[in-house]
Amino acid sequence: MSTDIRLDPRMPSPSACVLPRILARFAETRGDDLFAVFDDQARWTYRETFDQSLAVADGLGRLGISQGETELIWLPNGRMALKAWFGTNCLGAVSVAINTAYRGAILQHVVTNADAKVAVVHPDLLDRLLEIENRGALETIVTDQAAAEAHAPAFRAVGVELLPFEVLEAPAPGRQVADLAPWDLQSICYTSGTTGPSKGVMSSYLHLHQMGWHCTPHVTDGDRYLINLPLFHVGGTLFTTGALARGAQIAVMSSFSTSTFLEEATRLGATGCLLLGAMAGFLMRSQPSPADRAHSFKRLMIIPLAEDVSAFSERFGVNVYTLFNMSEVSAPIVSELNPTALGTCGRLRAGVEARVVDENDCEVPLGTAGELVLRTDCLWTMATGYYNMPDATAKAWRNGWFHTGDMFKVDEAGNYFFVDRSKDAIRRRGENISSFEVEEQVLAHPAVLETAVVGVAGEGGEQDVLAVVAPKPGMTIDPAELIEFLVPRLAHFMVPRYVRLVEALPKTPTSKIEKHALRGEGLTADTWDREAAGIRVRRDRLG
Repeated sequence: MSTDIRLDPRMPSPSACVLPRILARFAETRGDDLFAVFDDQARWTYRETFDQSLAVADGLGRLGISQGETELIWLPNGRMALKAWFGTNCLGAVSVAINTAYRGAILQHVVTNADAKVAVVHPDLLDRLLEIENRGALETIVTDQAAAEAHAPAFRAVGVELLPFEVLEAPAPGRQVADLAPWDLQSICYTSGTTGPSKGVMSSYLHLHQMGWHCTPHVTDGDRYLINLPLFHVGGTLFTTGALARGAQIAVMSSFSTSTFLEEATRLGATGCLLLGAMAGFLMRSQPSPADRAHSFKRLMIIPLAEDVSAFSERFGVNVYTLFNMSEVSAPIVSELNPTALGTCGRLRAGVEARVVDENDCEVPLGTAGELVLRTDCLWTMATGYYNMPDATAKAWRNGWFHTGDMFKVDEAGNYFFVDRSKDAIRRRGENISSFEVEEQVLAHPAVLETAVVGVAGEGGEQDVLAVVAPKPGMTIDPAELIEFLVPRLAHFMVPRYVRLVEALPKTPTSKIEKHALRGEGLTADTWDREAAGIRVRRDRLG
C-alpha cells in the first residue's frame, strides 16, 4: 500500500502506528491471543476484536459515513464503546467521543461543532439530546432497540432517525480497513481550556500512537493495562492505544470505587493502570488492610503525584511513576519509576523541545515559573489544532510552539514541576473546567447580574469550583436554589461547590473582572458550601 512509504525516518510505519492496521496485523499474527477483558466477564481475542470492529465499520458505512467524516460516540466504558471507536477508525472515519456528563448548552456546542451525521448513544442519554434546541448535522442515532422504539416518535419530530445497535453487529465478510496514513485524522477529543467553549482537539493516528507509546514505557506484551478512566477521556484512550501498540492486553472497567477498586482490578488481572491524584489519595486515606498488597498490580501511574511516593509504594507494594500530558501533546514529560524529586512531573523525553516562557514568549531564568511551551522533532506527533475553531488554534499554536497554558518550573537536574494553571482554567477530578462555560450558565439565572467562577484549593491537589455572584438590583439569590438551577445545565463536575454573594465584583479601571483578586481571597467566612449544606452532585449512573 502507498501509505507504507516512510517520508520521515523518525516516523513509524503505518502498520506500527495506524490503529486499524495494528489491529489487522495482530489479528493475523496473534489472532487467538487474548486482547481485552471486560468487567461483565466478556473476553475478546485479537481476532474477535478485529472482526467486531469490521462489523461496526461496515454498519457505519451502510449508514452513509465515509472516510474522513466524523461520528459521535456517547457511551460509558464497555464493549460497545470500544468497538464503536475501533470500528469508526477501521472505516477511516473520525471518532468523536463525548463526555457522558455533558448536557444543555455544552452538549449542544459539541454536537453542532462536530458536524457528525451519525451518533452511537447510550439509551439513558437520549433525553438530553431531545432537550437541546440544535442537533447540528445529526441524522441518525444508533442505540438500544427498546429505547429506539420508545423514543422514535420524539426524534422523528426533530428529523432524527433511531436505529438499534444490531445494525452495527452484523458480520462483515470481505470488509477491509481503510487505506490510512499516520497523518490522517483519527479522533476529535473535546476538552475545556481556560476560557470559551470546549475545543475539539484534532489528533492524527501518529499523535495518539506516540501519546500512548510514551505513556507506557514500562509496559510489555505480558502486561494487562486497566482502562479505568473513560474512553471519551484522553486518560482512557492513551492507554488503550499504548497497550495495543506494545502488544499488551487491556482490562476495561466501567467505573471506579475506592472500596472495591483493588479487588475488581485483581479480578480483571490488571498489572498496571493510571490513577488520578484524587484516586490515589482516596486509596491512601482508606483503612489499611492486608488486602492492600493482595492485588495483581506491578506498577501504577499517578497524575498528579501528590502522594508521598515511598509511602504509597510501600503500602501497596507497587512501583510508581508519573508524567505531564494533555490532549494536545504526546507525553512530553515522563518520570522514572519511583521518582525522588518531590512533586515532579518527570523529565523531558527524547524528541521533544520545551521552553518555560513569560507572556512575551521570552524564556525565563532556571527555577523561575513561566508557561510551558512545546514542540516535537517529528511531524504529526502533536494535535493539529481545534476542530472548526481557527482562532483558538492560532492562539495556542503561535511562534512555532504549542502553548500549554500551564505554569512550570525546571530545576538544574532537568526535573519539571507543575506550578499552577494559567489564566482561568480549573482542574477537577481529571477534567478541565472552563470558567466561561460555568459562568454562562450562572448568568442564565434570572436573578444574577454578574458572576466570576474561579478555582480554589481542594483535597489531593485538586481544585473546587467557586462562583462569586452579584444579584440584580432589588433581587436576592438563594445559593441552594442557584445550585438546583445549575444541576440540569452543567456536567456534574462543573457544578460549583462554593457560592459567595457580593454586591459587585472587583474590576479594573477598564471594567474587567479581577479574577486574580477573587482567587487570592479564596474561601472567605461568608462563602456558602453546598456539601456542608448536604447537597451532593453525582455523576448519573448509566444502565
